[in-house]
Formats: sequence, C-alpha cells, structure tokens
Amino acid sequence: MEGESDRASFWKKNIKTVPGRPSPKSDAKTTSKTKAPGATSFQDFQASVSDAWDLEDDEFCVISSLENTKISKKVSQSAALNVLNSHRSTAEHEVPSNDRTAEKPHLYEPDPVRISRIPGRPRQLHCFSPVQEEDNESKLERFEALLESNPSLQELSKLSWSGIPVKVRGITWRLLSGYLPINLERRNGVLERKRQDYWTLVEKYYYTEHDETNRDIQHQINIDVPRMNPSIPLFQQRTVQLMFERILFIWSIRHPASGYVQGINDLVTPFYIVFLQEFIPDNQPFERFNVDSLNQDQLRIIEADSFWCLSKFLDGIQDNYVFAQIGIQKKVLQLEELIKRVDEVLHKHLKQHNVSYLQFSFRWLNNLLTRELPLRCTIRLWDTYLAENDSFATFQLYVSAAFLLYWKEDLMQEHDFQGLLLLLQNLPTQSWTSSQISMLVAEAYKLKVMFADAPNHLLSNTGDS
Repeated sequence: MEGESDRASFWKKNIKTVPGRPSPKSDAKTTSKTKAPGATSFQDFQASVSDAWDLEDDEFCVISSLENTKISKKVSQSAALNVLNSHRSTAEHEVPSNDRTAEKPHLYEPDPVRISRIPGRPRQLHCFSPVQEEDNESKLERFEALLESNPSLQELSKLSWSGIPVKVRGITWRLLSGYLPINLERRNGVLERKRQDYWTLVEKYYYTEHDETNRDIQHQINIDVPRMNPSIPLFQQRTVQLMFERILFIWSIRHPASGYVQGINDLVTPFYIVFLQEFIPDNQPFERFNVDSLNQDQLRIIEADSFWCLSKFLDGIQDNYVFAQIGIQKKVLQLEELIKRVDEVLHKHLKQHNVSYLQFSFRWLNNLLTRELPLRCTIRLWDTYLAENDSFATFQLYVSAAFLLYWKEDLMQEHDFQGLLLLLQNLPTQSWTSSQISMLVAEAYKLKVMFADAPNHLLSNTGDS
C-alpha cells in the first residue's frame, strides 16, 4: 500500500516560479565568502554565501515511522556517562591536567604529509589507513543478536547511541532511519520493492527528455558533484559521480517545492559510504576503493538505499529548510542564547569582535557539521544522530554548542574579527577520530540535560550583550 501511495502522489507539474531553484548562470562556486563586521541581517548573509541551501516543506514527503519514538532519558544518560567516565579515567593517566596542547596536539604541530587545504573542509591525509573504530567483539555480538530478532527501536537506539560497529552499521542505519521495518519477516520484501521503485523512477525521469526547469536542475548537479570532497579519490571516480547525480536529480523532482539546491550532496555522502562499506573487504579504506570492482547489483543496492535513507532523514528535519530557512535562523538564535548562558566569557569575546553567530553556525546547522569534520567522524556522529530518532533536531543544537565550546581556548587567543572568523570557518579537526566525537556527543548530552527543565532558553530572543 505504501508503494501505491508513493506512486500516486509522486508527480505534480510545478508551473510556478519556485524559490530556491538553482540558476546555472548565477551559482558556479561553493566557497563561502566572509561577511563584513557588523553586518548581521540574514538576507545579506544568505546573498554572500554560495553554498547555503534551503528546502521547502514538500507535500509529497512521507513522515518517518519513527516520529512517535523517542530515545529515553535513561538511554542517553547511560551512554553519555559511560563515555565521559571512560575518557576521564584515560585522561588522568595520559594527559597532564594543565597541558591543553597535549590534549589537542594536532592544533599547532605542522604536518608535512597533509595535502593542500580545502577551504571550509577538514584536510585529509595522504595515507588513507583505516581509523581504529570503537568496535569490539562483545558490542558486535550484542548488535548481531539484537538484529537477528525483532528489536524494539528503544533497544536499538540505546545500543547505537555510543557508536555502531562497521560490520552492522548499514542495516542499523536502515532500521533507525525508518527505511527498513523492524519486523524481521518484512525486511527482505520491503528492500526488494523499494529498490525496484527507485530504479523505476530513474528510468522514467532521469533518462527522459527534461523540461527547462529540470534541465537547470541537472546542470547545477553536474557542476556540484565533481567538486564534492575533492581530497578523497573515491569521489573523483566517474561511476560514483553518476550515482550521486541520479540520487540528487530524483530527489529534486520528488520535492518540487524546493528542487535541488547546493549542499544536499553532503547529506548523501554518509549514507553512501556506509552502504558501500558493506561490499568492501575488511581493512580496506573506502577513500581509495575502486567502485568499478563491484558488480551492477551491488552498485544498484548502494545507490537505491542511499536515496531512500536520505529521503527519510530529510523528512525528519523539513522544518529547517522552508523558504528563507527560518528554522535554521531560529536555531542560530537559540545557539547564541545557549552559549551566552553556558559561557558568557566566550559569548562576550565573540560579540566584542563583531563576530555574528550566523557567520559560522549557519553552515554547521545547515550541513550538520559535515563540512567541519572528517568523513569518518561525520559517520560516527550520525550513529548518535540516528539513535536520537525524532529528538535529533533538538540534539543537533547541543552538539553545535559543544563543538563551539571545545574551541574556547583557541578562540580566546584570537583578538580580531578576521582571526576569529578564519578559525571558526576552518577549524583544525583533520586529526579527529571517533574518540573526539564520543566526547562531543557526551558533552552535548550534558548541555541537553542541563536545560531539559528550562526550555525557555530555546524561545528567547538574543540581545547583543
């Protein structure tokens, strides 16, 4: 019945001018431009940033079945406290309490093996050796036992919150996103049908003659895709680029209220890598993997599942991407108010030097930190995001706050607008691993608990003080 409903509501001719549609003549770059001190209006900022993207509510969206499922306070608290206690005991033995440089040695040590800096993205290493994951045999066994049954979403979320082993991450993400049903007996049938539905859409709309609007969409996608993740060889392969082009095009025509806008490819990437890793032999880094070594059935599975999980994921945060992105603007104000309450010293330091939160946090909230973190770290962060279910949108705000607070000492050493903004837009996270992400989400949980009984801070208007 779900497939029939999707097909019945799929296509609607949109003859009106739609805000947010790409223009091939006006948008050829993705690099952000710095805004002048003191200019704080959203319209000015939006006009100065070429990689900002927005989405409108889509009348064809199917709200995720996870909408009414929340991760309990005990689940998050247990996972967060375990992470904090583990890292605290480790730090006592390894890092001197007064040595901040030892805690973050990568900030100031030159590294000759790194390639040229990509503005707004973490640098990648020349040697793409697999990063040590938090996988361990006991945790993997618990996941496998749970997945072989009919787990409750609460059980799966609790286990996933602190990280998911690579071996079972694909199926777990499908379940947490609401793409794959919890019921074990229905899974294979749903996967087969949904994958075929995607390829039916591709045949019907991607390989047909496009009208002018869709030609413009295709043109912009063709510009953006070759430029994504330029420091990772995987994304320079033509087969990979074609897969992304199809995913983005089909998504855009299923969402005519917004169409394709720049940045959505960043949100496809984690899903793509996770499903690709299901077909990569153990201990091989995905960064240099040759996708042409896979057969067509494997490639079709990766592409279709990436599309459907992206769609489900965006369904849950559509309110952030209405016209003019009012939801994102509201979250920027909420972040500013939160930092002012948690760390007034840092807040005043930023305001004293005319740094607007909009100038750096818009991209954080808009792209879910995908451009601030190495890809492996983004994937680990999304383990927790997906485990938060429908609480994800709120939790993301606290993650952004914890991320900003992490850099307080470095920010306090900058004493001019240019230095602060350059640091905030190019934070040195290139050496981060899952360990830093575990600490980040644990600190975010602490902030969430701190304000759980005082939600009015999310409604407050932020002043300039």
